[in-house]
Amino acid sequence: MGTLVTLHLPPGSPIAEQPWVITFGALDDSEDWEPIVCGPYEHQHALALARAVVIDDDLMAVVEPMLPLDGVDAIRKEIDLVRAAAEDPDVEDFEPLEAQEYPGEPPEPAEVLAGWRRIAGKLTA
Repeated sequence: MGTLVTLHLPPGSPIAEQPWVITFGALDDSEDWEPIVCGPYEHQHALALARAVVIDDDLMAVVEPMLPLDGVDAIRKEIDLVRAAAEDPDVEDFEPLEAQEYPGEPPEPAEVLAGWRRIAGKLTA
């Protein structure tokens, strides 16, 4: 069994609405191959696909949101925000996470394609 790593999002988090990618890689150093990045996917599709791939294989899957930023200035602004938050002494450490319930079955290819259309609509709106 592999490992799935992702963000713990509070209910209703707007980050869940972003496109998500999955990076698959070796679980340990015994295999020497480059990780692959797949996506974008909708949040629940990414979780279900990652889980289905790693459940029977010694792989690591990292599921994370993409930030569709439109240029150098937007990227630098986001980096500055993250750096400032990391240096803020009033920001508390995260509480330990409880196990989350992940979707059971991975989406069918037609569902993934429909998700891509929805993502494209959001990004071009």
